[in-house]
Amino acid sequence: GARMADDAAGSYATALTGVAISNNTLEQTYADVDKLQKIFSDEAVVDFFVNPTIEEEKKREVVDQIVKSSELQAHVANFLNILVDMKRIDLIGDIAKEFEASYNRETQTELAVVTSVVQLGSQDLAEIAKGVQKLTGAKNVRIKTVLDPSLVAGFTIRYGNTGSKLIDLSVKKQLEEIAAQLEIGDIQLA
Repeated sequence: GARMADDAAGSYATALTGVAISNNTLEQTYADVDKLQKIFSDEAVVDFFVNPTIEEEKKREVVDQIVKSSELQAHVANFLNILVDMKRIDLIGDIAKEFEASYNRETQTELAVVTSVVQLGSQDLAEIAKGVQKLTGAKNVRIKTVLDPSLVAGFTIRYGNTGSKLIDLSVKKQLEEIAAQLEIGDIQLA
């Protein structure tokens, strides 16, 4: 089942990318998809749309409200309506991920996820972006930030097509390495 859902999400994302490229709105479409991803990250919103007891008319009204309040482009609004019609709105998160991957390929953009204990300043993030750009040779680098108090201090950078490359500059990692060298079991940090 999961493989079919991935394929469907990929097909929808490819179609949306094609439309965005053909009408020269790739950047704006990316922003719209990002807005949709935030809206549909709320489980209550997804539950509403997948609920078979709620009338299609009511779902259309809510789609119209989302389109208006988020100021979505016409082709993104149509896309959202198609997902509701086809009862595939549950795929919106996967579609957004696939669209982002497609966008990154089209724009030669490398995505780097920076995880830190506290929010890093824009200057620090710009330096990290430059470093990732040097490492990867990408034309553009987009930074996503994640907060994780368990790192103690420092940060990690994850990049690469599947996020498979990791640069770990966290104190947590350093403490684990020291503990391993001293053959101490897990150090519990308060």
